[in-house]
Amino acid sequence: MSNSQNPLTLPDLSNIPLSRLKGIGPKKESSLNSLDIFSVLDILTHFPRRYIDRTNEAKISSLQVGEEGMILVEILNVYKQKTRNRRSLVTAKVTDQTGNVTLTFFNQPWREKQLKVGTEVIIFGKLDQYRGEYRMVNPVVDLIGDKTGKFIPVYAQSGKAGLSTWEFCNWTKDALDKSKVRGFAEPLPSAIREQYDLVSRDNAYSSIHNPKNLGEMLTARKRLVFDELLRIQLLLLARKRQLELATQGISHDFSGDLVNKLIESLPFEPTNAQSKAIAEIFQDLRASCPMHRLLQGDVGSGKTLVAIAALLSVVEAGKQGSIMAPTEVLAEQHFVSAKELLGSFILMDSTNLLGERKLNISLLTSQTSEKDAKEIRAKLRRGEIDIIVGTHSLIQESVEFADIGLAVVDEQHRFGVDQRAALRNKGNSAAIPDLLVMTATPIPRTAAMTVYGDLDVSILNELPEGRIPVETRRVADTPELWKEVKAQILEGRQVFIVCPLIDESENIDTTSAEATYHRLKDAELREMSVGLLHGRMHPSEKQNVMDSFRNGELNALVSTTVIEVGVNIPNATAMVILGAERFGIAQLHQLRGRVGRGSFQSICYLVSNSHTSETDARLQALVDSNDGFHLAEIDLELRGEGTVMGAEQKGRTDLRIASLRRDKEWVSHARNAANALLDLAQQGEDISLLIEEMDLFFKEEKVEYLFKS
Repeated sequence: MSNSQNPLTLPDLSNIPLSRLKGIGPKKESSLNSLDIFSVLDILTHFPRRYIDRTNEAKISSLQVGEEGMILVEILNVYKQKTRNRRSLVTAKVTDQTGNVTLTFFNQPWREKQLKVGTEVIIFGKLDQYRGEYRMVNPVVDLIGDKTGKFIPVYAQSGKAGLSTWEFCNWTKDALDKSKVRGFAEPLPSAIREQYDLVSRDNAYSSIHNPKNLGEMLTARKRLVFDELLRIQLLLLARKRQLELATQGISHDFSGDLVNKLIESLPFEPTNAQSKAIAEIFQDLRASCPMHRLLQGDVGSGKTLVAIAALLSVVEAGKQGSIMAPTEVLAEQHFVSAKELLGSFILMDSTNLLGERKLNISLLTSQTSEKDAKEIRAKLRRGEIDIIVGTHSLIQESVEFADIGLAVVDEQHRFGVDQRAALRNKGNSAAIPDLLVMTATPIPRTAAMTVYGDLDVSILNELPEGRIPVETRRVADTPELWKEVKAQILEGRQVFIVCPLIDESENIDTTSAEATYHRLKDAELREMSVGLLHGRMHPSEKQNVMDSFRNGELNALVSTTVIEVGVNIPNATAMVILGAERFGIAQLHQLRGRVGRGSFQSICYLVSNSHTSETDARLQALVDSNDGFHLAEIDLELRGEGTVMGAEQKGRTDLRIASLRRDKEWVSHARNAANALLDLAQQGEDISLLIEEMDLFFKEEKVEYLFKS
């Protein structure tokens, strides 16, 4: 495939055009490009999505109605027609000698040409019965051509792009045949391959596309999964080491007296998890390399106290601190908490005749008037503000600090890496301020290691003493439900009512916030004072509603998910979530965390009339457990990894073959191996092949620079 006789590296393969493979002309090439396949490497990493074991496939006669199955069938006939509303309908009758099934395809007119009478295809779908006949609606169809092996790879394909499984089989075979002369370069030291019992890369690529049996495929998959996870871990750990080596942090000098005073003033004892997290943060703050820590806490586990203890220590050491939150409601909440906890604190001040002054906390959001904002910015520049709380306003160019020592970023998944960096760059000296990132969305351990692998992690997994776990029930929208809600209000408590959408949308039959608000005000809760809060309201309007609710002037608040994080109303003891099936597990758990903050038993009602197996599993998980970390694992099982990697992580974590769900232990193995490889590289071992591969996969990262040190 190239004149050189060296083994082929992945960058070599990525430079070989598709046209070098048999059967790929301009038309096929453009179809492949539409699937993001541009080179021979892309063909080889377009892995089969499943395999057909011909010795073991289902027969039509053995499939049960309602179950999914895969059958190898012959096409008896195909015809196309238009339905009454002018949509196309293609129907095909297929057989496998044990029975017949009718396949129905809506809006896929190209199926008529694809399904040729007399050919064999693999069908994967759910069997149901219609007017006494077996049928499958819109099943997955795989054309296999004349493959006669026992174990057949089936590729994700696109009928629209006109590409079929058997074409991919031919192209991967051709690519592998043409690579044989040179073979594939091996980037892993033999010690690592032996330690994890990994086959060679040559073996892995040929066996993933052409395995003789299941065992051979699994061995190949293991190696390719390891390679993929290793590249990500190498990137994250190299970035972390680079940060520790190449940047000068601030070594904060504080006695801890102020934090001790804060803890003594609390009406409760911090949990063991809180004490441990504070100790880890103190160690980072006193060290000379910049802190880069993730504080991961379950709903209500007391992250705010930990963050405030960190900020207080930095202030004691003579620096400024900031908290950046994604929404105004949350920034306001942090400001209120910080004022409550630190409002009476006095700091030593030699520039002052009295030798001391009050600790100064300010709030800066887009709601702050221009006049006030100007004054706050001037005070911040002069060092007269110790702790500033705000939204994205804090990263604007006009905001300058006299001497920032710590940036706390809340709900990290709403902020991109660039915004984190912008906040860190606010330091006016060469030293980089410390960074503490917080999230109340528990993340499965494997995902945290992949998404936040460049951060150290502290975990809060205990509820503060006296916190009574919220009782969760799944219910229907009935008069009984509202009677219970009213009883809570009559006892002097308050209620959140959450709706999925703001206004009626014709294709979504979900009660909207506006409609619900009017309905409850006029009917079920007519003697009560009910407020409305949603994202389209003007910020000052939102603020007024939240204040009225906080002050107890409103009995019930009908809201969209704007209250998802950080709202703290100890007197609210009931949460009604309408259309609960429309929310994910993590979001429902977040919402539920808005109640149960006082000393009364709280209850969360999940209202849903949907009974799909997925909805039932999701809602039951919340009824059964209050543990966010346990729920995060279930969420990963139910929904797959797509949800774990937020938009800003897209790209570097688009896993082609590894799965954070199935390959949990391999994430840890890859991390350990990455650490070992970086140590070897420091001792002079050559890992340049791995670095070249990372350069190929993470183009936007400055990979070379990360490995300079």
